[in-house]
Amino acid sequence: MAKGKPNSLSPEDIEHLRAELTAGRPPAVWFTSAAVGVEAGRSGKVMAFTEPEEGDFIQVRPTGDRDDLSFSPGELTVEKPAPRKRAPVAPKEPEPAAPAPVEHIYTPAPPPPKPKPAPAPTPRPAPAAKPPGARKGKPAEVTVTLVSTAEGEWTVDVQWGSKRTLRSAPVAASAVAQAAKLLPPEVDEAVDSVLTAARERHLARVEQLRAELEAAQRALDELSD
Repeated sequence: MAKGKPNSLSPEDIEHLRAELTAGRPPAVWFTSAAVGVEAGRSGKVMAFTEPEEGDFIQVRPTGDRDDLSFSPGELTVEKPAPRKRAPVAPKEPEPAAPAPVEHIYTPAPPPPKPKPAPAPTPRPAPAAKPPGARKGKPAEVTVTLVSTAEGEWTVDVQWGSKRTLRSAPVAASAVAQAAKLLPPEVDEAVDSVLTAARERHLARVEQLRAELEAAQRALDELSD
């Protein structure tokens, strides 16, 4: 029976891949025809799983690439595709026998004029280099989201088209402050208000700890007398 299209990842396949990755063995997968920007049948290594398990939560590094890309279970399979069969080469037809030479008496024609040299081709500009991790057909829309906590900690999310390429990555507060000064005043004002509130909370905490330390030191001095 001829083998059809490779099946996408089942829940059992995903559990097996997780187990292999936990054991320190990045498992191999192959891309199906549903994969966006990657040739069907190409192989890759599973590098990580993101949470929650929805959408493109499987991080895969295609063979020959350095970047990890996000894919859904429908774009991957654990079934290695069969090698493509080459089309049979038609046998060459026997060449007809050369006719017997016939002698002709003719007057040599004048030599043809020399062709004019073709103009040198105009050099074309080199195509612009694609950014790392770019995939064929990927939309150009990029959404960068900064999130702050009450303690003044910052994280950043990056949404590239339908793919989330970065999730809750920590960012230094000083870097956020410097970047906000290059953006519209409303952004700088909002970031500065968050940093000021966090600074006041930490200062109050320092004052409280200093008072507790002084009280503990006095108690220690009294016990030492």
